[in-house]
Formats: sequence, structure tokens, C-alpha cells
Amino acid sequence: MRNLRIVFMGTPDFAVATLKTLVENQYNVVGVITAPDKPAGRGQKLNESAVKQYAISQNLTVLQPTNLKNDDFLNELKALNANLQIVVAFRMLPKVVWQMPEYGTFNLHASLLPNYRGAAPINWAIINGETKTGVSTFFIDEKIDTGDMILQESIDILPEENAGSLHDKLMDIGSQLVLKTVELIKEGTVKTMPQSESSDIKTAYKLDRDNCKIDWNDSLENIYNLIRGLSPYPAAWCTLINGSDNLDVKIYEVEKATEAHNQSIGTIISTKKELKVAVSNGYIIIKEIKLPGKRSMDVKSLLNGYVFEANAKML
Repeated sequence: MRNLRIVFMGTPDFAVATLKTLVENQYNVVGVITAPDKPAGRGQKLNESAVKQYAISQNLTVLQPTNLKNDDFLNELKALNANLQIVVAFRMLPKVVWQMPEYGTFNLHASLLPNYRGAAPINWAIINGETKTGVSTFFIDEKIDTGDMILQESIDILPEENAGSLHDKLMDIGSQLVLKTVELIKEGTVKTMPQSESSDIKTAYKLDRDNCKIDWNDSLENIYNLIRGLSPYPAAWCTLINGSDNLDVKIYEVEKATEAHNQSIGTIISTKKELKVAVSNGYIIIKEIKLPGKRSMDVKSLLNGYVFEANAKML
């Protein structure tokens, strides 16, 4: 049985669940590496990462390097004398870091690898209309999310699921998968398998303004999947043309209705209780929306104070 000394690397809430699981199972976490504090909000107050906040509450040693190749940081990391490193939602590591521990460095990734390597695997699985996804652990190598696989667990994606609810499920399943992986490494019984490579592997591209924009000319199903795959963060957006208003709006929750009609694409139909947008094979019924400078609101609240003109449309 190996005596593990673990360094944990992660930043957002998704990573906290795993760190908490390791601590609660009495694993010896000798250090935590997380992102530097960032100014946030109107006062530009320094914001600590979710991982840092939890690590401090557990009296764990925290390092926050800006440069992972910096000699001072590398010396501090070596001084922790870890023999295993675990990475969850952090950034790409240089070889000098991931090669350091005796038992290697492994990563938890929120997809069924080799599919959805990259920055936003949870979002893209929903955007692409997948009905299954999961979590994978693998040993890190030179490329992004390509290392030898250790364990995998799959989960169904429900038809109405959004990125937020799927994130929380994968966070919990992922923390347990990391625990199982650590137990195998501790017992010296870990077995790995190379990831399969083929031309039809799907990629989890970084989300940006362009790929978060709604194309109302797309199919009903694709628009529906895009909106739920980007909700609640970073949110799908489009431009609302309403009289003299020309507003970029974010849409968080919708329903879909397959229906034949002769409305032009993007036409808005509003009543006192309902707001829907015409698409090629039906309507997208908007349930939650955010106008610029306002909080997100349900459509009934919006329709109480905002009037849509007869020729209003979404672009």
C-alpha cells in the first residue's frame, strides 16, 4: 500500500467537490494549486477562487502561481514532496510540472473521452444533442486531454437538461471517480488504456461570442439545444429588433413547439402571457430572458412592462 502525498490543482466550484471528497476520505493533501485572485465587481475587489476558499477553510497550503514555469513556483512545488498530482478544471500544465511526482499526474475531464476534449465539454455535449455523457480520469501527457485513460463513468442527458444541472451531476460523479482512481493508485493496481483516435471525434471548443449566438435560421431542435447547452452560463444571445430598440439579449430558458406556420424566420409573436419566435419548423417559446442592463426575468414579468411591436423580430 502506497503512502500518498497529494497536490491538488483546480479553480472553480466543479473542482471543490473533488478536493472535499479527498479531504473527507482522509487523504493527505500536502498542497493546493489554484488561480491567482482576480479583481471582480464594481469595486474591483480581489476575488478568491472557490478552490482557494475551501482549501483555506481546511488549513491546506495554497500556491497561486501566475506562471507555472517560474523557478520560485517550481521550487515551492518540489518542496511539497508530493508523489501524486490531481488536476480538476485547471489549466494546461508544462511537462516539468506534470512529470514531477513519482506516481504521475492525472486529470478529471467532464466527458466520455476521446470525445469532447477541450474547454467546454459539458456545454458542447448538450449543444450537439447528445443523450449520454460522463466523466473520465486519465494521466496527463503533452497534448490536451489525450493521455492514457484510467476510469470512465457515463450518465444520461435528460431531454430538458441544461448545462447547469448537468454540471452539478457530473461534479458529484466526477468526485467519486477521482476517489476510485486514487484508491487504485494507492493499491498499485491502476491499469490504463490508450484513447482511441479517429476522424469523427467531437471537440469541446472554447465558447466565445460567435458560437454562443443564436442562428434563428437553424432547425428548431438545434436552437433549443444551443440555448439549454449555454444556460445558465455563458448564455445564448441574439439581437432583438423592436421599433427603435436594437438590443442584444440573452436567453436562458425556452420550450419548443413543432408546428407548421407561414411566419418569416425570427418573427416575434407576443401575448400577455407568452413570447415566441418563429423558426423553420415551429416556434421557440421563451421562458427566461435578459435585456441589457437588467436582471434576467421570466417572460410574464417582462411582458408586464415591455411592449413588443407588430413587426418585432429576433436576429
